[in-house]
Order: sequence, then structure tokens, then C-alpha cells
Amino acid sequence: MECVELGAEAMEALAAGELDKAGALLGVELPGFLVEERARWLWRYRLGQMASDPEGAAWCVRQLVLNEEGVAVGHGGFHGPPDENGMVEVGYAVVPEHRRQGYARATLTELLRRATEAPGVRTVRATLTPDNAASLATLAPFGFSHVGEQWDEEDGRELIYEVAVR
Repeated sequence: MECVELGAEAMEALAAGELDKAGALLGVELPGFLVEERARWLWRYRLGQMASDPEGAAWCVRQLVLNEEGVAVGHGGFHGPPDENGMVEVGYAVVPEHRRQGYARATLTELLRRATEAPGVRTVRATLTPDNAASLATLAPFGFSHVGEQWDEEDGRELIYEVAVR
């Protein structure tokens, strides 16, 4: 697995639904999954975060996950820079036809490595809907603990899991 940074120009193309343009910018084959409406919302949201907080922008950039053939099979990253308590939240998604092949676990491993290496990060959070058995199974071997619940306007009820990295 390899991770490629999705810069602002590629995210702008994905937000606009321009899959071929984004693929050409990145030099990889991209699946339509990355321009479905929910994904396009994500790209627009992250671009807005990057514009409003240039110093924290690096935390909002998503990493495209490539398989051995150089085909994008998902993406992952952080929801933003560390908060005042040193907490960052991870997010990742795997293209449906590539699920159950270890890409989510590999992506989470990479995100945890990055968080551990970043000064000031003490906790990594993951939030997920209670019916997301695959993500619950992905988190399990990494020592995440259930610490609460929250209501998300987009996803509804979410379970909050955290793991200390310091």
C-alpha cells in the first residue's frame, strides 16, 4: 500500500466531479467512489477548512490509498489539527469493491504513525455509527476504548473511541 497526498488542486477537481482531471493531476487511476455526492461534500468541506485555517491545512489534506497496482482503493486523513488537548480525529474510507482486504487497517496504521510522530498529539479519536461493524473491527486491535457518544448532523448517533499515543 502507498499513500499519495491529495493536494488542494486535486481536491478541487474531485469536489467538482472531475474525476479524470484529478486522476491526471495525481497520475493514478481513480474510482468513481471519490466523486459520489458524499465524497464531493467531504472534498468541499476540507477545502473550506484549509482556506479558513492555512496553518492547520496540512492536517486536513487527505491521503489517497493505492494498492499494489497503483489504483486508488480509498482515502484517509485527519479531521483537522490537534485541539487544545492534543486530540486529532481520524477518518478513512475504502472503495466498496476493495473492502475486507486490509486497506482500512493499513490506513489506520499509517494515520496512527503520523499522529504519534507529531509533537503535541496525545490522543487519536475515531467516531463511527453504532452499526458500522467493519470499522469497529478495524479499531479493535489498536487499543481504542469507547469513551462516549455524540450526535453528528450528517451521520446521526456516533460512538466515540480514543487511544492515547503519548
